[in-house]
Amino acid sequence: MDLILWRHAEAEAGEPDMGRRLTAKGIKQADRMAAWLDGRLPDTTKILASPADRAQQTALALKRKFRVVQELATGASANEVLNVAGWPDGREPVLIIGHQPTLGEVAALLLAGEERPWSVRKAAVWWLSNRMRDGAASVVLKVVIGPDFV
Repeated sequence: MDLILWRHAEAEAGEPDMGRRLTAKGIKQADRMAAWLDGRLPDTTKILASPADRAQQTALALKRKFRVVQELATGASANEVLNVAGWPDGREPVLIIGHQPTLGEVAALLLAGEERPWSVRKAAVWWLSNRMRDGAASVVLKVVIGPDFV
């Protein structure tokens, strides 16, 4: 199973937090990353987004159908994200559009075995894959890329 973590792009400051929108720079970041992802994501990818406006705006840049999932809101736990994604047993790739620190904690949990405060930059993508080899599961980091490199 592939799990793709995409942090929302740069957003305005302010309250209420769930209503924060992308800045002009954030819209450009989301568009660049969406173009990169679109050429690489299988058509069968399940796309799940936080209910926060900035995450949905980021998802919209991809121009594919997505589902808003309340469990991906700010403050979600790493385990909530993994449960929503169906990790590690899902049959199709899952793209999660969410927030810090949760996405960094998910990456750390999968790669290092414990939740740690790993930094995921705005609009960056972490692409992980669950692999079975000789009866043992392992997590492979396929790519980490930000909008400045696409």
